[in-house]
Amino acid sequence: MSEFQMKNFGFLIFQLIISFVMVLTGTINTLSTKAADLLIVRGNNPHAAHHFDHPYVQAVGMFIGEFSCMLVFAIFALGFFLVKRTIKPLIPKSFNPLIFLPPACCDILATSTMYLGLNLTSASSFQMLRGAVIIFSGLLSVGFLGSHITGTQWLGMITVFFGLMVVGVGDLVINGIGTESASQVITGDLLILVAQIIVSIQVVVEEYFIKGYQVDPLLAVGFEGMFGLGITLTLLVPMYFIPWHIPGTEFWQEFPRYEDSLDALSQIGNSWLLVVFVLGNIISIAFFNFTGLTVTKYLNATTRMVLDSVRTLFIWLFSLAIMWQGFYFTQLIGFVLLIVGAFIYYDILIPPGIRWIYRKVPGRSPKPRLMTGTFPDEVENSDERDALMGKGREDIN
Repeated sequence: MSEFQMKNFGFLIFQLIISFVMVLTGTINTLSTKAADLLIVRGNNPHAAHHFDHPYVQAVGMFIGEFSCMLVFAIFALGFFLVKRTIKPLIPKSFNPLIFLPPACCDILATSTMYLGLNLTSASSFQMLRGAVIIFSGLLSVGFLGSHITGTQWLGMITVFFGLMVVGVGDLVINGIGTESASQVITGDLLILVAQIIVSIQVVVEEYFIKGYQVDPLLAVGFEGMFGLGITLTLLVPMYFIPWHIPGTEFWQEFPRYEDSLDALSQIGNSWLLVVFVLGNIISIAFFNFTGLTVTKYLNATTRMVLDSVRTLFIWLFSLAIMWQGFYFTQLIGFVLLIVGAFIYYDILIPPGIRWIYRKVPGRSPKPRLMTGTFPDEVENSDERDALMGKGREDIN
């Protein structure tokens, strides 16, 4: 085997490893969060043991994981400095870290809302419904950034919409229309959809404020984690005194508290298994962010989207395997529609199919335009476009 072949083989192994770690850690992140929600542990109140109903404390864990990306960047910067004796190429000129404050605020709202929804619905529905971000970010990019949505992207968004409808209606039917259980699940599903609107706003805000700054992705995630962590920890204080129950906490809270962080700490201290799940959430989100950014850098954004779809499949299969939920055809149909819609949106299905047919036509004219408004070669080389905006930021969680 030649040196060139050895290098190619080594890079292939690197691609496989980094892709596997991304899918694994992304799956662990959602499952560990849901497992913590389901765990029944005694807290600091006089009532019986109860579920870990603390979405905002869990959000703190996620921001700790994001902030750790800055530590990874610091390690890379140190290595760069030891070799080059400078780190100026790594830091943009006229760079103001406060540009990450608005998206960090959106991240706080989105993450806490999603975790609140995850308390009320299944892990698989949670992951599937996050596909709605394609629709909302696409529409917002048109209104606020002047982006153009192609014909295939509209088709993909419509397919995703029907997939979301099937998943939502399936959850309603599975839990029994009109029952309290169905009401809670649908509330959770709606909260997750609302969170995707906030995530889409975050994408647009980042595109607006950060455009023009060549910021290292690890540094960007680290700053958002730092701001998110600081703000969330500060908000936990007034949340403790807000007299309102998070749905499902009425039976164990002696006094209504919007987020009883002291009870959360007590529960964590009373259960080593809960400690494992919380640490699993923190560590997995850090590795998921790092490997996701690495996949985007060394492969492309479309590959990252495909791997995230595999992650959704694994979460669903694991939930079935450990009987967190039963098998229902509505979820299978919804999942297929969501994946097909995303693949259409990302130009994975229709343009490649048209190119294949185009190559089979004898005497074809050079480079006819497709329905996407691009040439075939341009479509082939368009993978580096960002997953949501065509040029914006990757979803980091």
